[in-house]
Amino acid sequence: MPKFKLDDTDHKILDMLIDNTRTPFTDIAKKLEISAGTVHVRVKKMEEAGIITGSSLQVDYEKLGYSFIAYVGIFIFKTSQTQFVLERISDIPYVTVASVTTGKFNIFCKIRAKDTSHAKEIIYKIDDIEGVSRTETMISMEESINDKKRLLHSIFNEI
Repeated sequence: MPKFKLDDTDHKILDMLIDNTRTPFTDIAKKLEISAGTVHVRVKKMEEAGIITGSSLQVDYEKLGYSFIAYVGIFIFKTSQTQFVLERISDIPYVTVASVTTGKFNIFCKIRAKDTSHAKEIIYKIDDIEGVSRTETMISMEESINDKKRLLHSIFNEI
């Protein structure tokens, strides 16, 4: 599959969408002094090329009552059980990220909870999954950096 080439206008469109995915195409067009139709066509081409795969909603978890964050390292009995365990983890909505890892843990997860009591319930659910031998939990004192925008700006400026 040929690599999609981004020109300066594509970069400017992406920069604006990274900052706010809900920016109307008409606003982008005005700032770039191009037509809204041009913006629409270019975004559509980037979607078709798989560069843009959707948009996301950002929420303030603290205002929703889910400010407690913990990271859970999961040890499983056999690596052949990894996919089974991941499927069960995906049934727990409070697990927001799960990665298969090398090193100490087989799987590493990020969970969001209301408080320590709620986190304990989530961790017990993970512990109860068939194939999980044990877990190790680290409580996040503060999520100091959680900014995908900086990474996306850097990536898109490289292409």
